[in-house]
Amino acid sequence: MTPQENPRLRGQMTRAYPTSGWSETRTQSLWQAKTPTVATASSTCTFHPHRHDFEEMFSILEGEIEATFRGKKSIIRAGETINIPANAPHQFQNKSGQPARLLCLCSPAGQEEFFKEVGVSVATRTTPPPSLDKDAEAAFIAKVKALAPKYRTELLRP
Repeated sequence: MTPQENPRLRGQMTRAYPTSGWSETRTQSLWQAKTPTVATASSTCTFHPHRHDFEEMFSILEGEIEATFRGKKSIIRAGETINIPANAPHQFQNKSGQPARLLCLCSPAGQEEFFKEVGVSVATRTTPPPSLDKDAEAAFIAKVKALAPKYRTELLRP
């Protein structure tokens, strides 16, 4: 993805905006996410704890999220950063009832392509996400599960 291809994406669990998913060497990607304001099962970054063979670093810009990292839960607040090594089981949820916004740096690049493929494009970063009925949400979850292996991600049991 080049800087000129900067879609606004909507997934049921987060809203991801690839900020600079491009580098000449593809050594890293940077994307921004906004979590839903209502804490539900679908407000996690994925529907299950997961792991993958690339590193992630999350910096919280606004709000707070609950991070489960290698089985330990902690609250990460605005101004704080958490690093997730490759292959470490993790999950994020916004249980605060308030919006949260974060940046994610992935190394090597590629995770932004997952959001591009699984997401639904919206006009701007402030455009409300489409509502999903029960059937549409089930189809979305199935799509996430089907695409996870393509992006070197393993969904784990809750």
